[in-house]
Amino acid sequence: MKKILITGSNGFVGRNILNELLPKHKIYATVRKKFFRKRKKKDKNLSFIVFKNHSDLNVKLKKIKVDCVIHCATNYLKAHKSDDIYDLINANIIFGNIILENLNKMNVKKFINFSTVWQDFDGKENMPFNLYSATKSAFENIIRYYKNKLKKVSFYNLYIGDTYGSYDNRNKIINVIKTNINNNKFINIIYKNLYLNLLNVLDITNAIKVLLKRNIKSGNYNLTNKNFIKISKVLNILRKKYNINISLKYASNRVIKYKILKLKRLPHWKPLNSDTTDLIKFLIN
Repeated sequence: MKKILITGSNGFVGRNILNELLPKHKIYATVRKKFFRKRKKKDKNLSFIVFKNHSDLNVKLKKIKVDCVIHCATNYLKAHKSDDIYDLINANIIFGNIILENLNKMNVKKFINFSTVWQDFDGKENMPFNLYSATKSAFENIIRYYKNKLKKVSFYNLYIGDTYGSYDNRNKIINVIKTNINNNKFINIIYKNLYLNLLNVLDITNAIKVLLKRNIKSGNYNLTNKNFIKISKVLNILRKKYNINISLKYASNRVIKYKILKLKRLPHWKPLNSDTTDLIKFLIN
């Protein structure tokens, strides 16, 4: 049994990782006090680090010892307004920096961070798509500083693209389609030729298991699918094969298929769930 600190355990990816690891590991989960809700079912392997502010978090982190940190916490905004800048930097840079500063005190051996393919938009290195992805790139530079400073800690940046799966409350395209199907609502897709590189969150949790189990060299690793999925094709299958009543409207025939920067795939890992069949199964269940 390993001792693991998870940030962002209330979010989509973090919650799935927590639920997957909890039976076999001791989990510490950071939660801001204003977002903390007691779980109906208590688990002896789960402890919450509830903090008011960064100073409070700093004090509480010094009191625990963990083998690994899985940093899922993030503030995602596709497009920002001026009022969003502080919260983006606070959540995506400062919060993670406090975790990094305490790695030595917590006796951490592995630090796992989630990056995004949007940091290298359309396959161009260091070309962030938006301010959100720019803050993720800035945080990677900070990680690089601690990697040089803390030689006994292994650091991993896992690059992911679009995701789907259980506990997803985000207002992103796959979740919107699923909600509209369940409610028999009209679906308005802007681009008929929209291709997405999708990953079931179960494949992400499998990657975490690989990193916990094996001694893999520090580095940036790709957690993406080899194949892109055409969204209009999925919707047509739902209509024709499963007789689901879907009203569609396309505003453009423009092809949207972004390139992904070529990075080494995480060793001993490959996606097992993330294909068109799996996506359709998720959408109709």
